[in-house]
Amino acid sequence: MGIDVKTLKQMLRERIWRLLEERDVADFPRPVYGRIPNFKGADKAAYLLATLEIWKKSKVIKSNPDSPQFHVRYRALVEGKKVVMASPRLKEGFILLDPSSIPPRALREAATIRGAFRYGRTIRLCEIPPIDLVIVGSVAVDNEGRRVGKGGGYSELEYAILRELGKVDESTPIVTTIHDFQLVDNVPVESHDLTVDYVITPTRIIEIRERGARPSGIMWEKLGGKKDLKIFEELRKCLEETT
Repeated sequence: MGIDVKTLKQMLRERIWRLLEERDVADFPRPVYGRIPNFKGADKAAYLLATLEIWKKSKVIKSNPDSPQFHVRYRALVEGKKVVMASPRLKEGFILLDPSSIPPRALREAATIRGAFRYGRTIRLCEIPPIDLVIVGSVAVDNEGRRVGKGGGYSELEYAILRELGKVDESTPIVTTIHDFQLVDNVPVESHDLTVDYVITPTRIIEIRERGARPSGIMWEKLGGKKDLKIFEELRKCLEETT
């Protein structure tokens, strides 16, 4: 009997976490085991991302809250873009960071998790503006745009909620920033997993020209214990208001 996909994913995560630590390219917070790993050069990856036309044209960016994407969030705020950030494990839903209402001296702090709660505001799902660009964190990604996160499934859930709300669609670009060591030959995936359009490392930009399809909404049968999240009651109410 072969190894199941979930086990293969976890084996891949463990390999990447160990590699980043052993090669000393992991950055604070360490150790990176169990996390979307922060990495040395994350600021350079954010710089390369900002050279893309999809970045230049975007006015509203949705981002994960993890440390390696701090530089992406900070750059977005400095450039006057609004950032919709998911709260950790969606316990507080989504946070809107509007640089026009944040003191310039506080933009760097606002791009952190703690600062986002201080300088941003939690918003109702119905208040989320249309998203131009989605940023996700990853543990590993391959050249086909398949990715694996830390195992919680929240990037997929956040995206699925936004699809249900019509805030993103199949054409909304998704980007991940990683260290070069996180790029692998093959990532095992399941039906609910996201694919990305661009992989950005500190040294290069990889455009995925034929990435796979994405879930068009929430796969309720795969939620497990997440069905109890209070955000789903809000989602139901929001959808009722808009129909």
